[in-house]
Order: sequence, then C-alpha cells, then structure tokens
Amino acid sequence: MGLFDKMQESVQAAAASLSDVTGDYVSSKSQTITFDQLPETLEQMKALPQAALTNPFEVAALVTCAFCVYAVDQNEGEQMLNFLKGPKGPVSDYERSFYKDRFSQYRYVPFSYFEGAKPENDYRPDEPYKITFFADSYTWANEGYCKLSVRSGGADSPRQIQLRRKGDQWFLWEQFILVGIRAPKSADPWA
Repeated sequence: MGLFDKMQESVQAAAASLSDVTGDYVSSKSQTITFDQLPETLEQMKALPQAALTNPFEVAALVTCAFCVYAVDQNEGEQMLNFLKGPKGPVSDYERSFYKDRFSQYRYVPFSYFEGAKPENDYRPDEPYKITFFADSYTWANEGYCKLSVRSGGADSPRQIQLRRKGDQWFLWEQFILVGIRAPKSADPWA
C-alpha cells in the first residue's frame, strides 16, 4: 500500500466516523443550490427552505448570499451573517474591519461564485441563481466541521467556507471566499 493509499484510507476513516451525522449530504461530492431570487433581507433568508441550516451545502450557499447583500447593505448583510454564525456569536470588530476593507474595492467578489458570473460580464450571474459547492478529501477531516469548496468565475483555484455543526444544524465558522479575483472587464484598464 502506497503513501497515497494510506492517506485516502485515513480520510475515508474520518468520513466513516461521522456516524452521528445524518443526511444525504455526507456522501455528496457536490450540490448545486438554486435561488429564483437572492434574499435581500434576513426575513427573506429565514423564509427560504435552506434556512433550516441542516444541510451544510445549503448553509454555504446562504453565506455567499449574505456576502452579496453585505456588498450592497452592510447592516442587512451583517444581520444575515449573525444568523448564519449561530452560537459563535455576532460579527466581530475584526471581521467588520476585514469586510470593510474587502468591500471598499471588491464588491463583485461574492457574486463571482454564481453560475455565469465572469469578468467579461462584470460578474453578473445567470438567473435563476445557481451556486455549486463541492466536497474534497478535507471536507470531513475534522469531526464536527465541514469545509466546502466553491469555484469563482474570476479565479483559477477554488475557495472554501468552513462550517461547524451543533446538533443537526450547521453554522458559519470561517470563510475564505473574500479573496482577490480577476477584475471585472469594466474595471480592468487592460481589457
């Protein structure tokens, strides 16, 4: 048995240890979540079936939606993020400062994760809005946590959202999606 086989075996063992985790999502390689409209308020988000927070793929999609709102309305976006963070508590001053820095120039980044969004169309997603998160060998590596990946129309490598489970619900733990991507065509002086 080679080194790669041993690594795969340990990852499979970690996944098998999730026996207390229920749901079809554990064996999913990817899930595409579709929204006819992106929620614009916390109340609209809570009215969505995904707001039950029982499927980590759906929670990751809601996190992305919350950042889309944050790009336009910081207060409403923060309320959504607070809901999605659950027991971890509200957005911290550090996070608020980080988001302010990111959104001061790159408001288009969260939209880039939806299908059809690319630099050539200024990251305007197709409708209905579809976003696909996928699992990899590290998704279930830590018990009680889930790290899902998503592709951006403006980046070569996938980005991640990490969630933490409490009971049968999943909550935002960390995000790695507000990182630099290619500039939209309208903002690219070289386009």
